[in-house]
Amino acid sequence: MKRALISVYDKSGVVEFAKELVSNGFEIVSTSGTAKLLKDNGIALKTIEEITKAPEVLGGRVKTLQHLIFAGILADKTNPEHQNEVRTHGFELFDLVCVSLYPFKQTISRPDCTEAEAIEQIDIGGVSLIRAAAKNFSSVSVLVDPHQYEIYIESLKHQKDINKLLAADAFEYIASYDISIANYFRRISGEKSGIFDIFYTGYEELRYGENPHQRAALYDVGEAGFSQIFEKLHGKELSYINILDIDAAYNLINEFTEPACAILKHINPCGVAEGTDVKDAYIKAFATDTVSPFGGIVIVNRKLTLDAAEEMDKIFTEIVIAPEYDEDTLAFLFKKKNRRVIKYTHPRLENAMELKSVTGGLLVQDVNKVVVNDKEMKTVTQRNPTDDEMKDMLFAMKVCKHTKSNAVIYAKDGRTLGIGGGQPSRVDSSMLAVTKAKRFGLSLEGCSVASDAFFPFPDGVIEAAKAGAKSVIHPGGSVKDEEVIKAADEHGIAMVLTGIRHFRH
Repeated sequence: MKRALISVYDKSGVVEFAKELVSNGFEIVSTSGTAKLLKDNGIALKTIEEITKAPEVLGGRVKTLQHLIFAGILADKTNPEHQNEVRTHGFELFDLVCVSLYPFKQTISRPDCTEAEAIEQIDIGGVSLIRAAAKNFSSVSVLVDPHQYEIYIESLKHQKDINKLLAADAFEYIASYDISIANYFRRISGEKSGIFDIFYTGYEELRYGENPHQRAALYDVGEAGFSQIFEKLHGKELSYINILDIDAAYNLINEFTEPACAILKHINPCGVAEGTDVKDAYIKAFATDTVSPFGGIVIVNRKLTLDAAEEMDKIFTEIVIAPEYDEDTLAFLFKKKNRRVIKYTHPRLENAMELKSVTGGLLVQDVNKVVVNDKEMKTVTQRNPTDDEMKDMLFAMKVCKHTKSNAVIYAKDGRTLGIGGGQPSRVDSSMLAVTKAKRFGLSLEGCSVASDAFFPFPDGVIEAAKAGAKSVIHPGGSVKDEEVIKAADEHGIAMVLTGIRHFRH
């Protein structure tokens, strides 16, 4: 008789899987929590204690760490010496080890997680079982994820050996787990780690990359992978470019707490606004640029209502993203076959890292979490900004932070009026923003301007003043700051320096 050891924290699908194993001639051996669930569902099994003749101790810290268990996993069925010892000592051999570990990553991601709670979620026995089974892949299969259950049952039916691949998955699983623990201990010790949890936890091959001749895949990485944050509710499969756009939209919309909408194209915002509700916010955002949003991406930070969806439907929108949807809204959106409808289920991850590949290397950096530095932010001109101007400057800087450098944003009353970015010159970006505002009939009189980096020369501020701007916010730090400030004073502009740069390449 074949024998399977099942000890899983994630119990999704395990009852059905155990039943399949029994129908394929397996005897089930299990630990306390999993054993109770399986027994309650009518599955006959042995408990670990029946094999080891020893109870679980230390509050469950020790239950599988017994030589009778590990001998049954590590015995090589092709090794005569091993088999002699098996017969001599009466070891019960295992053909399958199915284990999922305590949720350490999920636990430490909670803001209220205590050190004691984190420590109790460090799995010892589970990691040891996985490692032993993966080492002895020639004799034992190892499963670490419910998604593998169906694949394993199919391999039994077709007598296909997938143990090496399963072992690879297992070692990657525990490596990622261990790195998360190492990083946690570094963090609570006040040190930064030189090792990042960049092991993937999921994989999906894409149709192609940025262009049809390029291969591409999506890897889920870190505490919560892309596939856990975003759920596609409708539409064609996501492309490489779609995923980049969704990520850019998600990071931008997370800057806002009031009802807000952002419209993007090629990962750059073409309109952003706050409003009384998401429909109002969409209308204001769309007015920034009524041409570029065609075939673009729309994201909101509140439940998407039917009236807002109907407003969006006046032009073709390739992707709609929201945290929630009304049922009638989904029914309306689903009428268009090719429109992707995405739901996001997680707030912005606090401990996330940004990864970018370069030729022969990988760049890793902290996520840019701040907008301005409250301690360093100061008014440097003769005129102080009004409260409304300050509010609009901060709004513009939030958008500026997510626009390709050099980025210059014109805004007023919680909405963008002109967006300039991706230009080799900051004055070019400013002129582009002004030109687009005029093109779409938007007045810049009394508006506020944000720049992602300092103005190297007075010309950018002068252009803003000519357009009607009354306040400007930027990091400062140029050798010509005094000249720039003087130009602002000469044109009656209030200028605020933040001390925080927001380059986005």
